[in-house]
Amino acid sequence: MEAVPVRARVYVACVVLAALLCLLPPPGVRTPWWAVLLLASLYAGCERVARSRFVGISHPAGTFYPVLLAGAFLLPAPAAALVAVPGALLSHVEQRPVALRRLWRAAQHVLGVWAAARVHWALGGRDAVVAGDVPYALGPAGAAVLAFCLVLALLDGGILAVAERVPVRRAWRGLVARSLAPIAVHGLAGLMMAVLWRSPYGPVAALLVLLPMCVSWWAFAQYHRERAAHQATIRALVQAVDIKDGYTRGHSERVGQASMMIARELGMDDERVEVLRFAGILHDVGKLGVPTRLLRKDGPLTPEERRVIELHPEYGHEMVRGIGFLGEARAAVLHHHERLDGTGYPYGLVGGQIPESARVVAVADAFDAMTSTRSYSRARPVEVALAELKRCSGSQFDPVMVEALVAAVGRAGWRPAVTADDVRPAWIPPPGAPVSSPPGAHR
Repeated sequence: MEAVPVRARVYVACVVLAALLCLLPPPGVRTPWWAVLLLASLYAGCERVARSRFVGISHPAGTFYPVLLAGAFLLPAPAAALVAVPGALLSHVEQRPVALRRLWRAAQHVLGVWAAARVHWALGGRDAVVAGDVPYALGPAGAAVLAFCLVLALLDGGILAVAERVPVRRAWRGLVARSLAPIAVHGLAGLMMAVLWRSPYGPVAALLVLLPMCVSWWAFAQYHRERAAHQATIRALVQAVDIKDGYTRGHSERVGQASMMIARELGMDDERVEVLRFAGILHDVGKLGVPTRLLRKDGPLTPEERRVIELHPEYGHEMVRGIGFLGEARAAVLHHHERLDGTGYPYGLVGGQIPESARVVAVADAFDAMTSTRSYSRARPVEVALAELKRCSGSQFDPVMVEALVAAVGRAGWRPAVTADDVRPAWIPPPGAPVSSPPGAHR
């Protein structure tokens, strides 16, 4: 997202200002600068390795939080917060604007570590770390980890609500629950680092704690590398469909986006939202098995030609059946042309017999088809397309999914796309015709 809204820039500026205030050392507190420098260098080095080409993928959960949390357990709050700054400012950022994203990451970690250090100090955790009393140190360390997690979740939810206009009731949903467990593990490793740091063996022994963390992180990174390879395969399939059916280029990606909007509006968790995005992207992959002349035909199809095209859901299901991580997306590929009244295809399922994922994709597919110009129909305005979905709600489309899309588009908007030459087609659908009735509307 290159064009960051003004409200998001103001929010980030406020967070950065708060972080700068947290870095101000209180009077009378002695700062061990050598420890700050050592931990900051260690964290920055780990971040660079995590995002290097050798690794190939950055860890989604904050790769080296143990170093940051060890700083919170060892140092005064401003000094501990300073540990996060070099690593965040020097980390690799793929999306623009780079400077703003680096400032955001640095400020977020500064506030999180500062809060953790303050809680840990207030509960007497530093004395337990100095004495090497691990059982007693677990309580303050746990409270500090919770504070760290809460601050990160609070800031993440805020940026979602401000920058992407996610409803407040959903912006923070699940953020703490998803991150608490992995951060707790990192917190335990950070506590072990701090205890060993204060032991007679010194900082060198503390570094040994990072070895098992690096191994576990590497294994997790391989999982994400494999998932990225799967996604690359999906993109290749979609590109093949776009090349074959040039009139609908980009349609699959837009259906994936609309499916994701519906899923989020329904309050589905992030993992299921991602699956439904895949379902939308892959819903027409079976077109690879349909003759190109039928996909690009202008005007009405014969009954025989229509029957051939109506095989594409089954072709698509066969193509993706062996991809395990797609989950319920496979059912959406097979059933996205079913209708609630039982007149759809390929199996004529009725009402609740149609998988929920297919009901989501059906609405997203029809919406994008109506708002895009193709060889057989001109684009309809978004308002007209939504009104048509409502008209067919209950007979062709699930009313719940239609209302979810209407609400999501009303809040976030939609940019209709022109996916063919902007010329008047040979056949224009009559006003009030059902969504699926114009020739080629199922393509």
